[in-house]
Amino acid sequence: MNNLTEAYVDSLALNAAAIKNGKDLVKKNSFQQLSHSEDHTLLFGECKGSGKEPYRCSADFLKPDSPVFRCSCPSRQFPCKHLLGLLYAYAAGKPFAPAEVPQEIADKREKAEKREEKKRESAAAEPTEPVKRKTNKSASIKKAAAQLEGLAVAEKLLRSLVQAGLGSADKKTVQLVADQCKQLGNYYIPGVQTAFRGLLLDLQSKEDRETVYTRAAGRMTLLHSLLKKSREHLTARRDNPDLPPDAESTLEEAIGHAWQLAELRERGLTRRDSRLLQLAFRSYGDDARGEFVDEGFWLELGAGDVCVTRTYRPYRAAKHMKEDDSAFHLASVDELFVYPGELNARVRWETQTFEQPDTATFESARSAAVQSIPEAIKRVKGQIKNPLSDKHPAVLLAYSQIVEANGSYALKDIQGNLLALADLPCLQQPTTHLLPLLGNEDLNNQAALLMFEHDLESNRLMAQPLSIVSNNGVVRLLY
Repeated sequence: MNNLTEAYVDSLALNAAAIKNGKDLVKKNSFQQLSHSEDHTLLFGECKGSGKEPYRCSADFLKPDSPVFRCSCPSRQFPCKHLLGLLYAYAAGKPFAPAEVPQEIADKREKAEKREEKKRESAAAEPTEPVKRKTNKSASIKKAAAQLEGLAVAEKLLRSLVQAGLGSADKKTVQLVADQCKQLGNYYIPGVQTAFRGLLLDLQSKEDRETVYTRAAGRMTLLHSLLKKSREHLTARRDNPDLPPDAESTLEEAIGHAWQLAELRERGLTRRDSRLLQLAFRSYGDDARGEFVDEGFWLELGAGDVCVTRTYRPYRAAKHMKEDDSAFHLASVDELFVYPGELNARVRWETQTFEQPDTATFESARSAAVQSIPEAIKRVKGQIKNPLSDKHPAVLLAYSQIVEANGSYALKDIQGNLLALADLPCLQQPTTHLLPLLGNEDLNNQAALLMFEHDLESNRLMAQPLSIVSNNGVVRLLY
């Protein structure tokens, strides 16, 4: 357990409050007993609680990559503050006395080993190729029919707004449509319902009307395309239930399909032995989804792709769910799952090991950058022209210099092309004001992770820097 540091314990906590509560237990000397097994694979202790009996907690590192945490407290948070306190105490060098492994934990270890043995025997007996799941044709037909019925409801709602005109969409009208929009939850099209909620939230905004109408018009265009493509796709699915999900575009996810890892593996949407370096991170609230979104931008060093991780935490349950955070170590992943997507495909993995990035890591990241502004713009335009594509792609772009004129900044590539930098409204977190704080080394001959957006008023692409990637490290402007 040499790697059990305070930073590691921080990464286990669900939120900042859990970190504070765990550390407070150590400061207040709430642990009546702190022990470790002879081989140092088990930490366990007793912590004073609100009742007569102390809470018994343990951290089992028999398998370092998948530790097991246990506590007798009734908390719904996991790891609870008692477990975090136990780990913080060890990381802080508090004295732990050697002791025998409690019989209760020894029994649980034995049961766990038997389960693992059965899994190994079962895995050895199974074919190496993944078995394709059979489609329940009857259920598939019924679901597609229900989804098509829901699309008809959504089309009717959109048509009513278009015919009435955005200028007549007063508070009462919007509330009426919002009430009707709730019906879409009955038709297995949560993605369509979320898109509609986004439109309604725009119409309810207190910003100036011109800004609201411009944004709402874009939402309506997206909704129109989504409903049209969804109807075509689901009609084909209804008529042919053996038709597999569309793994070539983001349409399935836009409708509301939640990809299972087994589905992605079955369709070959995995990569082996990937190494990922996080370049930027942000958390924000998505009111249309009713969820917090933890979003990380990663560079997959093998392919040189900028990919994205997204973790969703419903508002109502957020305090019981672990928040993602900035990651500064290089993640090594045995199996990387890649969701259907374009420039910034969403990725996910089940297990990982961390290592400290070195100069070679940053040099590899720097060399993966797009080398010219025209090429980067070509890639971005190729994506955003599709109505259903992500309108805010991120690109790692090499530059020869970051230049400033009259308070505005721009990137210059090797060919002398210029790309203006600006803060994007969608991020709601400015970064360009941080550029003057960069050292001369960071302003010349490096690479920048940029998020793009098409500004409708000027009909120009805007780009906001999220981080600077040099041969020596990553300077984060957004995290």
